[in-house]
Amino acid sequence: MKIWIDGHFYDKADAKVSVFDHGLLYGDGVFEGIRAYNGRVFQLKEHIDRLYASAKAVLLNIPMPPAEMTRLVCDAVRVNDLKDAYIRVVVSRGVGDLGLDMRKCKVPTVIIIADKIQLYPEEAYKRGLKVIVSHLRRIAPDTLSPSIKSLNYLNNILARAEASRADCDEAILLNREGYVAECSGDNIFFIRDGKVYTPPVHVGILEGVTRNVAMKLAKEKLGLEVHELIFTVPELYRADEVFVTGTGAEIIGVVLINGRVVADGKPGPLTAKLIRAFREYAKSAESGAPVYEPVKV
Repeated sequence: MKIWIDGHFYDKADAKVSVFDHGLLYGDGVFEGIRAYNGRVFQLKEHIDRLYASAKAVLLNIPMPPAEMTRLVCDAVRVNDLKDAYIRVVVSRGVGDLGLDMRKCKVPTVIIIADKIQLYPEEAYKRGLKVIVSHLRRIAPDTLSPSIKSLNYLNNILARAEASRADCDEAILLNREGYVAECSGDNIFFIRDGKVYTPPVHVGILEGVTRNVAMKLAKEKLGLEVHELIFTVPELYRADEVFVTGTGAEIIGVVLINGRVVADGKPGPLTAKLIRAFREYAKSAESGAPVYEPVKV
């Protein structure tokens, strides 16, 4: 495996950063998780746009224009001879000292990793996920906006650890008003009476790239109404179907919430149709940037 760090590709064993990097010391930086399918980087422009928006929000100047970052992401997939891949782009504040002063970090660190990932086995898409509602609350937008995909992921990690200790796959986080926000690593949806519902961005969620694709496919391919709606946990209990979306998870049904069975305890038929539509779209020419052809930016 070859990993790109600050202008060079390194073998995995030699891919290293300084112990004084503020990304390591303080979680000071931003990242994107991106997928490639069939030799195309999925929704690459949307991911790059979000990366740069996150960086701007935390006063971090990425030391290259978006067009160059786009090219480098494709290069990382190509150098590793991958067609289906998971790509992690990390931009940290860079090397500084042990203090908090970002002015001591002169040059940001940029890392691009292209590898494979399987967050859930294929069997999980047939049986569905078990989830809990975490006792943790999603970090409030006026504290650290969830729209910033930062390296400070402890809120998400602790929620996922809570799910793991309960022998569940995911954890739902509420916002501080008690409304459903998102899962530890995914956006959440429910279906009732043939209509699709998901929390709006302003309740305190990351506007997921896969979330937006799922909403588009539900409307255009399945002909469903999609509504962004503030709701509480009991709405999930009485849903006909529940599913989550994310770069790693893609689209996957939920069958158990806090020990309560969703509908008949199986991933629903509309969720199954949406999964098929997503997989078809992901491998289509319109889904993203080609890796093994010249990339137009």
